[in-house]
Parts: sequence; C-alpha cells; structure tokens
Amino acid sequence: MSARRPTPGEGERSKPVTVSAIRNAKGGEPLVCLTAYTTPVAQALDASCDLLLVGDSLGMVVYGLDSTIPVTLDMMIAHGAAVVRGAKHALVVVDLPFGAYQESPAQAFRSAARILAETGCGAVKLEGGAVMAETINFLTQRGVPVLAHVGLQPQSVNALGGYAARGKQAAEAEAIVADARAVTDAGAFAVVIEGVVAPLAARITSTIRVPTIGIGASAECDGQILVTDDMMGVTFGHVPKFVRRYADVGAAMKAAAEAYAADVRARRFPGEEHLYGAPKPQVAAG
Repeated sequence: MSARRPTPGEGERSKPVTVSAIRNAKGGEPLVCLTAYTTPVAQALDASCDLLLVGDSLGMVVYGLDSTIPVTLDMMIAHGAAVVRGAKHALVVVDLPFGAYQESPAQAFRSAARILAETGCGAVKLEGGAVMAETINFLTQRGVPVLAHVGLQPQSVNALGGYAARGKQAAEAEAIVADARAVTDAGAFAVVIEGVVAPLAARITSTIRVPTIGIGASAECDGQILVTDDMMGVTFGHVPKFVRRYADVGAAMKAAAEAYAADVRARRFPGEEHLYGAPKPQVAAG
C-alpha cells in the first residue's frame, strides 16, 4: 500500500498553501475548500481550509441577485482583495465573472492579470470544458494559474435551462468527461466538478491526473467545496440537496437582533458600562 500523501500545509497550518501543493494533493487527504467574500470570514475560515474561493456566487449570496450573470470584474476584485487580506494560510482563488473571459484568450488574460495584480490572490477560476481549453492553455503559459470548472456551470444556466444535475444521460456524461480531460491537458491545476451524478464524478476523479473538487458531486473527489453561507445557515429559502448545514448562524443572528431590539426599546441598552463619561458608582463611607 502506498503512503498517504499529506494534505497541503498539514502540520504547518501557518504556512501558505501554494498552487503546486494543491496540484500535488491528488490522491491524498481530501482538500478542504470554502467560499469567502469578506476579510472577517476569511480570517475565521483560513486555518481550517486549504483553498478559499472568492466565487461569483457572491452576486446571489451578498448582493441578492437572481444569478451570477450580473457580477462584474470590479466586484470580484474588491471582494478578492478583502479575502486576501484575511487569509494567511489558504490559497485564495478568484472567479473570472461572466463576460470577462469568454470572448478570447487575450481578454481572459487581461481580466486575470487585473485580478492577480489588484487582489494578490494565487489563482483564478473559470467555467467551461473543452471550449475553454485554448484559453486555459493561453493563461497558464503566461503565468496565470487556473482552477477549471466543469459539469453544472452557473454562468451558463440560461443556456442549460436550469440547475438540474448533469451527466444522467450517457452522451452528456461522456461530454463532461471529455471536458475534464481537456482542461487538465490545457494546464489547469485542479478541476471543480459541480452538480453531476456521483458515479460520473468518481469516474472523472480516477481518470484525470489533477485533483477534483466536488460540489454536489461525489465523496470520491479529491476535495470538497461549499458556499460558506449555505454551510453556516446564513442563507434563507431553498437549500440545495448537496449542502449539509453545520450551524444555524442565521437563526442566531435573528435571535441576537430581537434581543438587541428589546433592550433598546426598554432602554436597557446602552447601560452605564457602555457610556463615556458616565458617573461612577458612589462608595458609601465606612
């Protein structure tokens, strides 16, 4: 039996995780990945994670948009820089938003160069399989590390007709396998597999030579990622089947707001201990 490969930074949680460490984690302890959009959240997650993704999901999670389509490059850069300021260990990867890379490899490079230069992140992520292989190769040959994304692609939801799981039909499954191979051959250091049937994700993981990071995919992937707000119970409404909620922060926030409102309305807050220049209690003479 071969020795288990360590996960990036194992035993050295203060040491920054690199793109090379992620690439070399294939077959090792599963990679732990979460999304982050702000400095405080990055600080809270950093020590537990190998990779923090500044996903264009921020359009829906932070801004209340109906999809990721309206997210701009400037939005990604602002949030990417915030996350980099809070991350000392995890590799920070920033999404290229819709319309910032599909036109041509040159456009993709200009967008990626801005993200790397203005955020200080370690890599970018883009959606698309074989159709984006030329772009991925163009970027990686010019020093831009790329995390690929195949399967369900939220930026293409209008063309795909919704968020249903992919790969149920044989032809579609073979196309997704071909996509994963194409982006790997083009130079991606890892591949996110989203929203595909579990056997297909397991097959891709055993087929390609770089790590796979699953979301709504398979436990056999080389790592897992979730939207932190979903995992923490901060988002409201529909919760995807593939999400496990590890906390109910949203309920705690509501309860705290209710307690605060009650104290304000009853004039219990602020108390003397919260005020500047408040008179000190008098001590009775003995």
